[in-house]
Amino acid sequence: MNRYKQRVTLAVAAVLLPFTVACGGEKADSGAVSVQQPVTGIDWRVDGITVGAATRHAPATARLRIDEDGKAAGNLGCNQFSARATVNGDRITIGDLRTTRMACGEERMAFERALARILTTGTLTARADAGKATLTDGDGDRVHLSRSTPG
Repeated sequence: MNRYKQRVTLAVAAVLLPFTVACGGEKADSGAVSVQQPVTGIDWRVDGITVGAATRHAPATARLRIDEDGKAAGNLGCNQFSARATVNGDRITIGDLRTTRMACGEERMAFERALARILTTGTLTARADAGKATLTDGDGDRVHLSRSTPG
């Protein structure tokens, strides 16, 4: 009788296990979970920033690169910068920027100040997909990025 009970239990488990796995798989395929592409180790062109409801296009020189070894560098639109960066999954924190001190037109300098503020006021949430990325700060302000083309 004990062996019969063991066989029945194993048979029921063998029948139910595929259903449990199938149900669990359907939930994961619902579209709620997406594969996150890396943001680090890529040369990004800054396309623009969104502060509040206003989006501003970036100067053509604006660039950003964040490496896994804790370095961030690029161009804010006029001045070059470097900084320490901490990357933890999709969370990025960029420390104080060290910048060159070139003077550019007021529009470029205003863009540069706004970009620097977004990058350094706290932890950013990164989202990347299909050659585009967005860094979002705690206030909902965003930096829009595109993968730079070589050359």
